[in-house]
Amino acid sequence: MKCLAIRKEPQIPRSVRSFHKPGGPGGGTDAADRSFFNPEKYKVQSLSLVFGNSKSNSSLQIVLFDQRGAGKSTPSACLEENTTWDLVSDTEKIRKELKIDKWHVFGGSWGSTLSLAYAQTHPDRVKSLVLRGIFTLRKSELKFFYQEGTSHLFPEAWDEYIEPIPESERADLMLAYHAQLNSTDDQTRIKAAKAWAKWEMATSRLFVDPAYIQRGEDDEFANAFARIENHYFVNEGFMRDGQLLEKQSIDKM
Repeated sequence: MKCLAIRKEPQIPRSVRSFHKPGGPGGGTDAADRSFFNPEKYKVQSLSLVFGNSKSNSSLQIVLFDQRGAGKSTPSACLEENTTWDLVSDTEKIRKELKIDKWHVFGGSWGSTLSLAYAQTHPDRVKSLVLRGIFTLRKSELKFFYQEGTSHLFPEAWDEYIEPIPESERADLMLAYHAQLNSTDDQTRIKAAKAWAKWEMATSRLFVDPAYIQRGEDDEFANAFARIENHYFVNEGFMRDGQLLEKQSIDKM
């Protein structure tokens, strides 16, 4: 399977399994994601890549998932066969690979989107959903964050976000960014990626963290994060607008 990596946390009871969905899309996971879980209950020890490893630990408790093209998944920034439903399929393959019957599914922001999509596709495999910073990838949410809305709350960061885009192309910023993020010119692509990533780093938390913003200056992280996120958003999450909140979808869970 391409564009996929899994991390595992060993040494825990078989009775409790939790699957952590990362943010973004394109953000990947890191050790800080383990802080959502009570260390007295979840005996976290180490991280390792495990997909395709026949020695998977039977006492797995927390699974941290780097989606296709993000984090330790390779190739980095891969957009090929990278959709919401590919990730839902990956999640189910991971569950089967690790021989887990049912698990608790946890996610924030984009992780909540993907958690809902998974739970609505495989409701019989989900013990519970724990969602934070809920994001359902509706057009109205994307427009508010990337076109007009959040711009009024963070005007200085907004000026930096729109700077790479010519004024004549600012009527649809996500589409304009899409062109630059897929440019064959490395300088154009990385400049756009850093601006996109820094915008999200500066505005997605109640308390602005300078170290978090600085993460957007890393070429490799910004390139993967911005390209994957923009890819999903210009394609409207590869689903109907509001699909996750439709009664017929909710009734599946």
